[in-house]
Amino acid sequence: MGVVIRTAGEDDRDLVVRLLDEAFQDDPVSSWVFPGEEYRRRTHHRLMAVFADAVFADGRVDLTEDGAACALWLPVPAGEQTDAEDVPAQIREAVDPENERVELIARLTDGIHPTGRAHEYLWMIGVVPGRQGEGLGTALIGSVLDRCDREGLPAYLEASSARGKVLYERLGFEFTGRALDLPDGPRMWPMWREPRTR
Repeated sequence: MGVVIRTAGEDDRDLVVRLLDEAFQDDPVSSWVFPGEEYRRRTHHRLMAVFADAVFADGRVDLTEDGAACALWLPVPAGEQTDAEDVPAQIREAVDPENERVELIARLTDGIHPTGRAHEYLWMIGVVPGRQGEGLGTALIGSVLDRCDREGLPAYLEASSARGKVLYERLGFEFTGRALDLPDGPRMWPMWREPRTR
């Protein structure tokens, strides 16, 4: 039996935020941004809400029918981004004004994001801990990668763990060669996937 996937709507927002919050509580990057379990439990969901809202506004959220996994995708046009707004500072203000790492992670990932070609950006993919390893993430990613292949679009993501990096490599993503080492924190792996021709 296959995984049933649907596009999430605004009425799914709270479910998506809760899912992402739960899925990323023990993630190395989330643990770096929000050090300390109690602090992370109190605050982390606010960052997930900002991410979800941004993707609901400008991208697409795919959700498994059972609500156990979701993927946040943004279409990225070719060329330099020329936003006059200081989005990383706005994120920090909305999430936790005292936590400079909220702003720093946004600036650092923005600084390594490829700009030369239009692509699909897998901003986040989350699977609730009790369901990880069942292929839900692979199914979510695969449906978009199939479309990328048909349309000749590359895809991009930043793997936040070595385990994730291996999964993405199996799906055709390749490490760009320039890791992002967070100050006194974990490593992230920017990964790019060229569309596959049939």
